[in-house]
Amino acid sequence: MGRKRWSGLVAAVLVAGLVTIPGPAEAAPDVNNLNGACVALKAPNGKFVMRNVLGGYQATASGPEQPFRLQRTGQASYLFFGTGRDFLSTGLGTLGVLKSAAAGPQSDWKLTPSGETVTISSPASGQQLAVDPIFTILAMRGSGTKFTLVETTGCATAPEADIDIQGTPFTGTTPDGEVRGIVDLHNHLTAFEFMGGNVHCGKPWSRYGITDALVDCPDHEPNGLGAWLENVVSGAYPGLTHDTKGWPTFKDWPKWNSLTHEAQYYKWLERAWRGGLRIYTNLFVNNAALCEIYPLKHNSCNDMDQVRIQSQAIHELQDFIDDQNGGPGKGWFRIVTDEAQARSVIEQGKLAVVLGVEVSQPFNCGIKQNVPQCTKAGIDAGLDELYGMGVRRMFVCHKFDNALCGVRFDEETKGAVVNAGNFYMTGRFWEAETCTTPYHDNTIAFEADDLAGPLKALLPPDVTLPIYPAAPHCNIHGLTDLGGYAIQGMMARHMMIDVDHMGVKSIDQSLSLLEANHYPGVVSGHSWLDTHFYGRILGLGGIAGPYGNGTDQFVADWRTLRGTPNYPGALGVGFDTGGFGAQAAPRADAASRPLRYPFPTFDGGSTVDKQRTGDRVFDLNVDGMAHIGLMPDWLADLRIAAGPDADAIIHDMSRGAEAYLDTWKATEDWG
Repeated sequence: MGRKRWSGLVAAVLVAGLVTIPGPAEAAPDVNNLNGACVALKAPNGKFVMRNVLGGYQATASGPEQPFRLQRTGQASYLFFGTGRDFLSTGLGTLGVLKSAAAGPQSDWKLTPSGETVTISSPASGQQLAVDPIFTILAMRGSGTKFTLVETTGCATAPEADIDIQGTPFTGTTPDGEVRGIVDLHNHLTAFEFMGGNVHCGKPWSRYGITDALVDCPDHEPNGLGAWLENVVSGAYPGLTHDTKGWPTFKDWPKWNSLTHEAQYYKWLERAWRGGLRIYTNLFVNNAALCEIYPLKHNSCNDMDQVRIQSQAIHELQDFIDDQNGGPGKGWFRIVTDEAQARSVIEQGKLAVVLGVEVSQPFNCGIKQNVPQCTKAGIDAGLDELYGMGVRRMFVCHKFDNALCGVRFDEETKGAVVNAGNFYMTGRFWEAETCTTPYHDNTIAFEADDLAGPLKALLPPDVTLPIYPAAPHCNIHGLTDLGGYAIQGMMARHMMIDVDHMGVKSIDQSLSLLEANHYPGVVSGHSWLDTHFYGRILGLGGIAGPYGNGTDQFVADWRTLRGTPNYPGALGVGFDTGGFGAQAAPRADAASRPLRYPFPTFDGGSTVDKQRTGDRVFDLNVDGMAHIGLMPDWLADLRIAAGPDADAIIHDMSRGAEAYLDTWKATEDWG
């Protein structure tokens, strides 16, 4: 292909908004800037590559009737998506090249320019794409054919989730210097690695695209019957079976009450950012007990090992998004480690990603038969390691009692499962007493007031049974000396402390410690606490946000928070996506009072339509918040649920990012 033809290809791709030209067009193809290009492969025999009846390819077409859409996977690397809606892929050994419905390592091709041509190699096989000189079929060889990339039309659209928001993300500040935007205080983008790495189905991204990223778990077969953990924890959603097919149908997932399927694909998160999300808190999460019980795993179950694995993953995601947007630092997804950096990112109109930790045994601080399994030296070393990773916020306890504090109980069926896990991890079931103040933890099943006292008197001191006195229940275990030491260590490092999941005794003692030191760095990120504590949290200068429930419930929770002393006129939300927490269900009266599409974003600068992924079109009125990309829809639905308070709740939500930064700055300046 001559200089003029290649210049035309690059110009055509540029006009389509697919690539950028770094300088004057050259004869050699710019193999780093072909994302989205539509090209046909021309062999040295003058023929073009086409599919054959055997499911492979051959260089026999007289023209470019079967071109490929290039989809970037990395530096000078691409998927080749054909007009048959399949991928050019390596076959078995050197016997041939085959088409594949889903992408993977076998579909990844690296382009190396050679004059006006390219060689196309497979990193997975270590060989190059070649035209067999006798049969003209495509095969894999040690030395490949030099192909000419010919610009053309008629390419299929590569598989990808649509954004369906028109407009430019807002930048800058308000006239009084505040940033705008929603803050998600509690989420789990890296949960695909947690609990051994096989519980969660799919992942937020793949260099091989959506067909590789959004898949069901193999053990859910056949037809969802194998999803026993999903069915138990979520109450047999949506029955005992579900369609396991992902792209392009997505018939049964993602779903608002599915707990194991990926709901934070990076394009969906991009939609949330374009719709107003400006701070995203990614909490590295794990549950070692369930990990050890679950039979399938490829990662360590240790909480601190999981933090390390997930820390690496979140940086790999940032690198991937950068690569998709022009190179290092150019992506919209920015991990931040201080308030000034976060503020700068938001003012640029990008998403500030804050890192935190929510595990049951931070610093390996478990407890066995009431004996702590960690030391102060281990806590200091753990805090130093976490701070070095960029972690700026964490929980002291989560789900199970540990050597630091007693937890807030779970309720109902999930509570029974978690209580069994507490026994597995600590050697004791939860221990509760009837609360004597208005503050209380969640109610545990198996109330038997007439049995609890006598049975306890008969048992040895270290033996417990899951039988409890009359509600309201309070965990008898509070903040330990080691727990107080850990909080003081977080204060010394100017980290924020999340008090959710603490039992009322633990949170009361923790807040007293923070109040004695006038420490503002306190967060309640998803309302997993007795809401009577909101006033003390806000009084310290902290921030709170209710769980991202359905919009009717969230409005009610906002009104509770708004009536709290010291309320700053701003709040966050904690969606807990990926953390075994259900998302917002459709509003009960959505059929008679639906959210109307399209609608404007809260700032009025963009227009939001229904989100499409493959064949499925998501509608909040029907699907609820099936994935994180429906956050703008959920936010708009708050207006309907709030009625006369519509403007007030949107005002407070839009100030969430500023309120979070205010708390963070005060935390950094403390002392």
